[in-house]
Amino acid sequence: MPKYVIEREIPNAGSLTPDQLKGISQTSCAVLNKLGPTIQWVQSYVTGDKIYCVYHAPNEAMVREHAAQGGFPANKISRVSTIIDPTTAE
Repeated sequence: MPKYVIEREIPNAGSLTPDQLKGISQTSCAVLNKLGPTIQWVQSYVTGDKIYCVYHAPNEAMVREHAAQGGFPANKISRVSTIIDPTTAE
């Protein structure tokens, strides 16, 4: 299944409290449950003013639907073409 990186611009994201992050996560999971098993949240990285999320989804439209239903921004959605890591250098 295709993998996507979603860039979400959220002012002061890095200052969100654990309870706020829990609430966001619960909302996301509730939407994912409604959309079904073809879209999966892998993990997210919280930075100063952005959250970068990694998802498996059949297409970009499904990622956008998740964002719309959850009330999350999806400022940039990029399909991952290849994954590299330190072992790629071997």
